Amino acid sequence: MEMLERVMYFLIILVGLVTISVIYENYYWNKKDPAKVYSLREVLVNFSLGATYKLSDGIALAAYVFLFYDAIKPYGLQIDIENTYALFPIIYILVDLFFYFTHFVMHKVRWFWTGHVTHHSSNRYNYSVALRQNFTVVLTGAMLIWWIPCAFIGFDKEIVLLAIEMNLLYQFLLHTEIPSKLDKLGFIMNTPSHHRVHHGSNPKQIDRNFAGTFIIWDKLFGTFIPEKATGKIVYGVTRLQPNTYNPFTLIFHEWKGMISDFIRTKDLRVFLFSPGWIDKQETTSTSRKLSAKK
Repeated sequence: MEMLERVMYFLIILVGLVTISVIYENYYWNKKDPAKVYSLREVLVNFSLGATYKLSDGIALAAYVFLFYDAIKPYGLQIDIENTYALFPIIYILVDLFFYFTHFVMHKVRWFWTGHVTHHSSNRYNYSVALRQNFTVVLTGAMLIWWIPCAFIGFDKEIVLLAIEMNLLYQFLLHTEIPSKLDKLGFIMNTPSHHRVHHGSNPKQIDRNFAGTFIIWDKLFGTFIPEKATGKIVYGVTRLQPNTYNPFTLIFHEWKGMISDFIRTKDLRVFLFSPGWIDKQETTSTSRKLSAKK
C-alpha cells in the first residue's frame, strides 16, 4: 500500500501543477494565440491517460519490479553502501544516464515504441502533454531497462525510486512553449527548448534530445541538436498519427498497426526494428519490382 500511496501523491502533485499551468498558459501567455490554447477535451484525455498509466506503474512496482529488483541485486556488484542518501546526487546522475538509454531504446525498437508513442501523438505542446502516457509501456518491459543497472550496482530500491520520481517531476517542467529560465542552463541541463525538439516531427527533430535531466548525455552520444538549428517545430508523429480524442485509440493504435504489419509481412523484425523500418522495406521492395519490370 505504501507504494500505491506514493504513486497517488505523485499524481496529485502533477494534477495540481497542470491545473496551475492551464490557468497561466490559457489566460495569460496564450491568450493572443488561439492555436496554443489548451483544448479542454485533450486536457481531460491527457489526465485520464496519466492516471491509468500511473496506477498501472504503481501496481507494477508493487507486483513485480521490486520483486525483480530483489532477485537481481544478489547477482550484482554487492557494493555495501551504508548511507545511500549521502550518495543521492551520484545515484540521481546514474539514474538519469540509464533513463537516456531507456528512452533511446523506446524510440528505436518498435515493441517499446508502442507504449511510448502516445506521449508524442499530440499536435500541441503544453504541461498536460507530460501526463499523456500509455500504461502499456509497463507491459513492454521498457521500464526494466531503467531499473536493471541500478539493481546490479546495488543501490537501495527506495532511493532509486525516489530518484526516478524526481527525474519524472523535472521532466514535467520541460513540456511548455513558454520561455523558461531553465533555458539559460541548456549547456548542461535539459530544458523546454531542448525537449520541444524531441517532440518535433520534422526530419531534423526526429530522435533527438533523449535526455531526462542532463542534456550532456545527448551531447556525449551525438543525439543533441539545439532548437534554433531544427527549423519550425511541428508536433506529433510521422507514422500512424492518431487525430482523435478517443483514449482507447490513443493507447492501442500503434499496437494495432504493429500487429497488422506483422500479419501482412510475417517478419519478426517488425517488432525489433525501428517504427519506420517496415515502410523503408516496402518502398525498397516496390522499387525493385518496378525496376525488374523495366
